[in-house]
Amino acid sequence: MAERLYHIQRHISPNNCSNLSSNKSQKGQYNYTLDSGSALTTEQRNFYEKNGYLVIRKLVPLEKIKKFTNRFEEIIQDKEIKIPGLMVMRDIAVAKRFDIPAHKAVNKLQDFQEDPTLFEYCSLPEILHYLPSFVGNNIMAMHTMLINKPPDPGTDTSRHPMHQDLHYFPFRPANKIVCSWTAMQTVDRNNGCLAVIPGSHTTELLKHTYPNWRAGVNKMYHGVEDFDPKMPRDFLEMEAGDTVFFHPLLVHGSGANKTNGFRKAISCHYASSSCEYIEVDGTLQENIAKEVLDLAEKRIGGKLTGIKYHDIWRYRSRLVKGERDNL
Repeated sequence: MAERLYHIQRHISPNNCSNLSSNKSQKGQYNYTLDSGSALTTEQRNFYEKNGYLVIRKLVPLEKIKKFTNRFEEIIQDKEIKIPGLMVMRDIAVAKRFDIPAHKAVNKLQDFQEDPTLFEYCSLPEILHYLPSFVGNNIMAMHTMLINKPPDPGTDTSRHPMHQDLHYFPFRPANKIVCSWTAMQTVDRNNGCLAVIPGSHTTELLKHTYPNWRAGVNKMYHGVEDFDPKMPRDFLEMEAGDTVFFHPLLVHGSGANKTNGFRKAISCHYASSSCEYIEVDGTLQENIAKEVLDLAEKRIGGKLTGIKYHDIWRYRSRLVKGERDNL
């Protein structure tokens, strides 16, 4: 594992910039973006090829951000609102530390694909304009989240360990998957903006486990094993509506929220509908698959007979453009 991390660091260190200066393969083809998309300028395309992420400023209109914020507030305040599949995740430690009612101490809405208002984010024309450049014209929404990073209760547990999103995904190829992540307010280092390791998308999937943090870590917040905190990173400070697109192998995370307020962002992972599900038993992803399936059994109060990890993802996925194929 240390050798793999050294491989990443070696390729992104200032003394080895030449290793990433060529954004095309030896055959002259781009590796991480597609000719089918005309939205990216040559400069933007080259930046994504080299770094694995691309920030588009003021992409999502502020009136849409307000609409999503209002819907979030409705969901957490009205116990009568029931949305199939939606996971409302709360942080009780935060509620106690900041004297917040438990039902309002929500740190994430996960899998909001059945909520028409929030799912509007996944099909915004402004975002769909860019997606063919990353995944092609047949586009599936695979994973949806509204993140409400809480103020840190003094334990640094509001951090998100450095990880690769592909660790969670039982479908491939990785180069036909992309995340859009939109700031819903000012996001900076003070309230825990995204931190990314530029160029790390050029490596393979690394082993992930729970980090050995003194005060623990949130459920399913796996991180790259033996991660070197000295590795250089970019901090993505953004304003409301700014959106970053990034590759699923990009190593990224976020710091603690040192403010007294919650920090909001909304995101969706997309994939080409031609991607195919894979078997994760016996692979580096076996640990997260078991954890997700165990949680699903707890939610239904029984055994998931015959259900595989990829079946969970098939249930989550929704077509947003083009035709549905394998996914």
